[in-house]
Amino acid sequence: MITRILVVLSLLFAHGALAQDAPLPAADAVFPEAPEAQVALGRLLFYDPILSGSRTVACATCHHPRFGTSDGVSLGVGDGGIGLGPERRVDPKNMPERRVARNAPALFNLGAAGFTSLFHDGRLEADASLPDGIRTPMGTEMVAGFDSVLSAQAMFPVLAGDEMAGHRGENDVSLATSRGLITGPGGAWSIIAARVAAIPDYRARFDRVIGADAPVRFTDIANAIAAFTAFEWRADDSPFDRYLRGEADLPPAQMRGLRLFYGKAGCAACHSGQFQTDDAFHAIAMPQIGPGKAATFENHQRDEGRMRVTGRPEDAYRFRTPSLRNVTATAPYGHDGAYATLEAVVRHHLDPVASLMAYDIGQATLPDLPGAVDEWVLARPDEMRAISEANELAPVALSDAELADLLAFLGALTDEAGLAGRLGVPDAVPSGLPVPR
Repeated sequence: MITRILVVLSLLFAHGALAQDAPLPAADAVFPEAPEAQVALGRLLFYDPILSGSRTVACATCHHPRFGTSDGVSLGVGDGGIGLGPERRVDPKNMPERRVARNAPALFNLGAAGFTSLFHDGRLEADASLPDGIRTPMGTEMVAGFDSVLSAQAMFPVLAGDEMAGHRGENDVSLATSRGLITGPGGAWSIIAARVAAIPDYRARFDRVIGADAPVRFTDIANAIAAFTAFEWRADDSPFDRYLRGEADLPPAQMRGLRLFYGKAGCAACHSGQFQTDDAFHAIAMPQIGPGKAATFENHQRDEGRMRVTGRPEDAYRFRTPSLRNVTATAPYGHDGAYATLEAVVRHHLDPVASLMAYDIGQATLPDLPGAVDEWVLARPDEMRAISEANELAPVALSDAELADLLAFLGALTDEAGLAGRLGVPDAVPSGLPVPR
């Protein structure tokens, strides 16, 4: 340990890191280990549409390695969509009611010990004071049996009508959710678990993971998917990680960008730690497009972010700091994918309020959806004012050359093995349904 610290310090002095710069993180992330059989099972479940109400949407539909474990669009189309990524289109025979409200986040390193909250608003978070160690607005009784926060996140998309559950009453899962039946006999989770357990190949695989006499529960499915996600998209061997470990150097442009990131540009104030996130929530005047995360009874499209979880006015328009691992491959950017390019979202950070007020929705990547109302907030001065007044970032002046160096450093956060995935997309899944490709 002492040797590694001395190596990092020598590199800092060799490259002229300034004393007032934020300290560089250590490359010491801790990852869980899972049985190979559980990881292999989770891989099949992740790519199998059988988990969705209509059997048409898999986890991989919106979190695919082809698109940096996201879906390549600002706001996706879940149930009622056909195809994958930017080519996904609506099914005229099963028209979606709206777009998914928020951008599909990337999955890199979510199994690491430092990730204690998930989703853009952190509505799922670790809390050691609770019996099962997990806090969610859905209540403590909902989290029993999940191995981790990463495992528990699977509860949300399968219950969301516009993501995986389906339109109200169109299938057994959406019918159960519309009646408020989630856990217990006849609940949505029981329906999904029964589907999976009825397939001999899955049942045999679960036998090797939970035991031959154990019933397959939805939590067992979620735990397997989490084990796979943590294994498949571990990304801690980027050029930056190797630099931190004293194993390699960075090219001049990336070194200049590193100094900016941890110095003048102030990026590390929020994007801290090995994976460039403080796991906290900040308001940065991100433009709001699409339906917003509003309750079904609310007649507006604003998304007030963290405040919807905490109820505290000071949390309005705050969203979780995203990790920047493999960030060059995870476009579009922002909680609603408002910016289609990395340069555009970095420029937004340099002067958030000015960027908000000048925003053009043409910067987003939105699948065609007849009847979609995407500019409700953008067209209302009072809504725009509320977002701007919550902003926490002071303007930062960077030259175009400095911006180019900063972008070069962000490229050093790419782990090629983690980006591709270690096991890859399976050729087939036990249900026989089409695998998202």
